[in-house]
Amino acid sequence: MAQLQATPPQTLCQSRRRSFGPAARRPMVTVRCSASARSSYSITLLPGDGIGPEVVDVAKNVLYVAGAKEGVELRFQEMLMGGAALDAVGVPLPDETLAAARSSDGILLGAIGGYKWDNNEKHLKPETGLLDIRAGLGVFANLRPVTVFPQLVDASPLKKEIAEGVDIMVVRELTGGIYFGRPRGFGTNDNGEETGFNTEIYSVSEIDRIARVAFEVARKRGGKLCSVDKANVLEASMLWRKRVTAIASEFPDVELSHMYVDNAAMQLVRNPKQFDTIVTNNIFGDILSDEASMITGSIGMLSSASVGEAGPGLFEPIHGSAPDIAGQDKANPIATILSGAMLLKYGLGAENAAKRIETAVEQTLDNGFRTGDIYSHGTTLVGCKRMGMEVLKALESQK
Repeated sequence: MAQLQATPPQTLCQSRRRSFGPAARRPMVTVRCSASARSSYSITLLPGDGIGPEVVDVAKNVLYVAGAKEGVELRFQEMLMGGAALDAVGVPLPDETLAAARSSDGILLGAIGGYKWDNNEKHLKPETGLLDIRAGLGVFANLRPVTVFPQLVDASPLKKEIAEGVDIMVVRELTGGIYFGRPRGFGTNDNGEETGFNTEIYSVSEIDRIARVAFEVARKRGGKLCSVDKANVLEASMLWRKRVTAIASEFPDVELSHMYVDNAAMQLVRNPKQFDTIVTNNIFGDILSDEASMITGSIGMLSSASVGEAGPGLFEPIHGSAPDIAGQDKANPIATILSGAMLLKYGLGAENAAKRIETAVEQTLDNGFRTGDIYSHGTTLVGCKRMGMEVLKALESQK
């Protein structure tokens, strides 16, 4: 690839501007900082299963062009993960894949899973590979922006006056809690019945570090942080609330509130604009961020970033593998494209290249192009490839 004049990326210790959607603000997380500005980066692609290969292929092309326009050279390597890895080598996360991911500058993941592997034993399920790579990379903070694009406000299932202007960042703890807690497994109770059990457990250090990330994000946004828990019945949540409250003293400029998870689920539908930044544990964050995504009209619009204290981040759309439409050119690639923008922004510090992608997506929506999940009367229905081509066209037209 021809070398262009590079615009030096900022280090990752600096705040990042999320420029797409309404009321853009400046969230900041603590992740790896570049020792010096570079213009060439290695990106590991994990297409995965279902629609994953389709949306990753589109996003890769968009990433390449956006980088080239800013003098940022992106070198891609594609690795197996999920069901594709199970079929090829018998495990959901091959050692070679994890090694490649760790040695790269950023990872873009498509989607994993599908009906084909639903009856596998737990250690042979595609989803186990996802949990393992998060743990292997040490990415403990998951950032999920929930933004209602002005062009898509009518696609929201909520009334326009409720959905319009929604701009939330969900900060989800990613490597602890019930998904990883031990003991776990199967047993037999006193009546001889088979039981299944899992453990919701958090340490002080795990809570403190995710709380600090969330307070920093809130500080650069609207200055409001809502911590979601179930402290009225769960000991793990009692400790969570205690520690988040303690960490709040380090951030006197951020307004902290607490909310039980059942109420939070209701309030996200009733009045989502009351929230600015939400911090919560692994399982609650998993559920609430998916619920919040539907406010935008489609889960196919939402990106995410998973970051840690060091090493590369993992960037992925929050939708699943959608095996029912895989291979039919029906998938919405925008969530993966915007995940690529987050990779540039949070992972590489290539702020200008990320901005180009976000602007191109906005322009494509302004031009009326829609995949099936966000289609409405009067717009132009297109498939995954065509949507990617239109984003590329908008990107190429930028000076």
